[in-house]
Amino acid sequence: MIKALGASAAALAALGLAACSNGEAEDAGASSGAASSDADVVRYDQNPFPSTYAPFESGVTLLRGATVFDGVGGRFEDTDILVEDGRIAAIGQGLEAPEGASVVDAAGRFVTPGVIDIHSHLGVYPSPSVNAHQDGNEITSPVTAEVWAEHGIWPQDPGFDTALAGGVTTLHVLPGSANLFGGRGVTLRNVPSRTVQGMKFPEAPYTLKMACGENPKRVYGNRGVAPGSRMGNVAGYREAWQRAVEYRRGWRNYWEDAEAGEDVNPPTRNFELDTLMGVLDGEILVQMHCYRADEMAQIMDMADEFGYRVTTFHHAVEAYKIPDLLAEHGACAAVWADWGGFKMEAYDSIPENLAITHAGGACAMIHSDSDLGIQRLNQEVAKALSDGRRMGLDITDAEAMAWLTSRPAQALGIAEQTGSIEEGKRADLVIWSGHPFSSYSLADQVFIDGALMYDRADPERRTIRDFMLGQPGEGDY
Repeated sequence: MIKALGASAAALAALGLAACSNGEAEDAGASSGAASSDADVVRYDQNPFPSTYAPFESGVTLLRGATVFDGVGGRFEDTDILVEDGRIAAIGQGLEAPEGASVVDAAGRFVTPGVIDIHSHLGVYPSPSVNAHQDGNEITSPVTAEVWAEHGIWPQDPGFDTALAGGVTTLHVLPGSANLFGGRGVTLRNVPSRTVQGMKFPEAPYTLKMACGENPKRVYGNRGVAPGSRMGNVAGYREAWQRAVEYRRGWRNYWEDAEAGEDVNPPTRNFELDTLMGVLDGEILVQMHCYRADEMAQIMDMADEFGYRVTTFHHAVEAYKIPDLLAEHGACAAVWADWGGFKMEAYDSIPENLAITHAGGACAMIHSDSDLGIQRLNQEVAKALSDGRRMGLDITDAEAMAWLTSRPAQALGIAEQTGSIEEGKRADLVIWSGHPFSSYSLADQVFIDGALMYDRADPERRTIRDFMLGQPGEGDY
């Protein structure tokens, strides 16, 4: 499976695989695709592919003397961070190193939370980019809420390693945007694993990928089937949501009658509508590809019509036009720094988008949608921040750090666990060689749950995927 160079790297891989094996054994009995019967009431397991992630082995580590951005607006000079049991145990100045602790001299360097990318296709469009690896779009029907990105992810994608070298500790992998409903997304820990389950972020909510605008109407309109226009897009969403409302009503009626002792038959299970029902019940988060402000406004009206909420609009190049509406709806906007103009619905993009949306009171963040962009999200934020300041917006570096840490954690429903440097949270940390918004700075060391997963000074620690063994550039990242 996963090979590594050198003894220390081999030990790292062995630790991880052993941990995954343990997790798989523990959780195997919890997964079942069959219906369960509780007092003759039929219920289905809604999580038949549970996370088997187990943190890599970590010791006690003290990071000493760094400039710390906590990811929620704070900047602290000459600060120590103590990591124990994979968690942030203490933050302050002059902390004592417990006996046996590893002490890292971070003086002159910067520490931030691990970077989180809310929009990635690593694994479903892995490297090398060839047709045989195209598993991110189920382009056979405009409504494919029944497919799950995790069933197309290849854990051997070398892109996970290059993202790690850019400080990415957590990423959210989505289906593509060909369909109105593209399927479920999944949140991953950026660790080597034999299986996708071994990477799944424990207890992270599932998400549903939806898409606005040109993509679905182009894909299906060119085939002479609906949707062929934006009118058709909305009609397709509403028809599907109405079926989901009726499906949920059917199950609720069944459960109520069955629990009352009546002899009733359950509805026929429908995997597509299971996902949409999960959204209506608030258990699955909507992540929607949508460029134009007017379309986002209509989508939020539709969400109100059916009683759900859009968690995040992705590629929202016109979010700057409607920060008040986004804030009112409780929706976030995930954007690029300066990528736009490549199609008509991206025409009115501006580089100040992220800064204006943030300053307007909405939840805003950076995203990559790219196996290359994910490697330097810190620089993307630096560009967006610079553009905002150039137009006069007063945004601090510490505020902007949230755009690649705590804001995506919030939008993925994992902010209680990661995305900021606070006592008790997972020790997902990056030590940068200099200010993280400098184009000259690199991630020196990356910790996930307190375990050192990347060290720029130690090439032997780097994971080498099977596919890269013997290839030019092996381990060169």
